[in-house]
Amino acid sequence: MKKLIFYFLIALLPLSASATAPDLNLKDMSGKAHQLSEYIGNGQWTVVVMWANDCHVCNAEIEGIDMFHEEHKDKNARILGVSIDGWDKIALARDFVKRHDLSFPNLIVEPDMKYIEKFSGGDFVGTPTFYIYTPEGEIVASQAGGVPMNIIEDFIKN
Repeated sequence: MKKLIFYFLIALLPLSASATAPDLNLKDMSGKAHQLSEYIGNGQWTVVVMWANDCHVCNAEIEGIDMFHEEHKDKNARILGVSIDGWDKIALARDFVKRHDLSFPNLIVEPDMKYIEKFSGGDFVGTPTFYIYTPEGEIVASQAGGVPMNIIEDFIKN
């Protein structure tokens, strides 16, 4: 078990240079425009989770992510979901949110890799991908693939 935890701590890749969150234009599930800056910073850690409705890992882990949000939203951290399904698949994205009864905000972007890569300034591998932003709005880590939420919790504490 210790090896597994060590692997995930190493896998949660700190970025070599902290950067502030880009001010991207996004839409919520009803089509209302939002800025990424509305959700990043503001005195809390923010974990952005990029997901897709047909991602098996996303479907398997999203309820644990929602539990993390519920535990921490009034304390030190919150979750922001970002669907990469695109507006053409908005019905599937909405179904994902409803099916999993998600309590955290979810936005949607078009599946344009150049746009998606602006979240971290680096390559986008696939879903799920986690981006961790400090309370000041600086991105400090990213990780593609499933990550147990206790690992993210430990990262934030330290």
